[in-house]
Amino acid sequence: MLDNLILVSGQVFILFILIAIGFVCGKTGLIGERGAKTLTDVVLYIATPCIMIKSFQDVKYDPALAVNLAITTVCAVLTMVASIFISRLVFRDKDMSRRKVLSFSVVFSNCAFMSLPLQNAVLGAKGVFYGSVYVAVFNIIVWSYGIADMSGDGKGLNIRKILLNPGVIGVTIAVVLFFLRLSLPELLMQPINYLAALNTPLPMLVIGYYLSRTAFKKYLRDGGIYLVMLLRLVLIPCVSMVVMRLCGVSGDILTACTIASSAPVAATTTMFATKFGRDIELSVGTVSFTTVVSIVTMPLIIAISQTIG
Repeated sequence: MLDNLILVSGQVFILFILIAIGFVCGKTGLIGERGAKTLTDVVLYIATPCIMIKSFQDVKYDPALAVNLAITTVCAVLTMVASIFISRLVFRDKDMSRRKVLSFSVVFSNCAFMSLPLQNAVLGAKGVFYGSVYVAVFNIIVWSYGIADMSGDGKGLNIRKILLNPGVIGVTIAVVLFFLRLSLPELLMQPINYLAALNTPLPMLVIGYYLSRTAFKKYLRDGGIYLVMLLRLVLIPCVSMVVMRLCGVSGDILTACTIASSAPVAATTTMFATKFGRDIELSVGTVSFTTVVSIVTMPLIIAISQTIG
């Protein structure tokens, strides 16, 4: 386990260095609000679909992998359903705006921005292969249940957005090519590889920027944020990991799903809080604090998953 912990800690530390650079860029004004939003769009609409396609192209078709895709999908769905149940059971604040943000924060992890780079670093192409499926499930649930829950009445729920968001489109293209056993020509794969490489540094710079804009002292006395950290970073990933292992899931699937489920609160929390008039400052606090603390919790949980898997 110590070897696994050292390996994962090293990879997380590399990401932390990139986050620190983004933090400095935010403090010095090298990256501004508009720049951060532009980088986010580049990652969401270009880099993420490209890394999904690349990961599926890097893995040769195998019937066993097709079965593993189905297993990963089930694991992702059940993990999020369990998270929804836990969040609804725990958070009962009378302040609806606050309750919606805290509940959303527990359910949705940063399984694309934070997890895909780490899955690639720890597991290679297969890690992103399974991680991409998790991201697709995340996108479907966040654009359906997530919107309905945060708005309180389903306002903004749109089937087109659920099915035609970048994450779902990217993984759909990748899966179709995978099952048809089609390899893209080098002329297309080379630019895809270059764009996929952006998926690690750009999200970390964006996270660093938003951390530079967070007033940490304000949230040190907020018990809700500490509860979110406990559930999002410890309880949910540990419970899902143990349940998956008891059900016979192991190896790369177990580790990839654990990485995704142990990630900090999704940045989408702030986007939706802004859109639907919820507690924006609280959403920034949950995203920022869990991101910082995950630098410690993720290596430990991932190392345990590699040990028991």
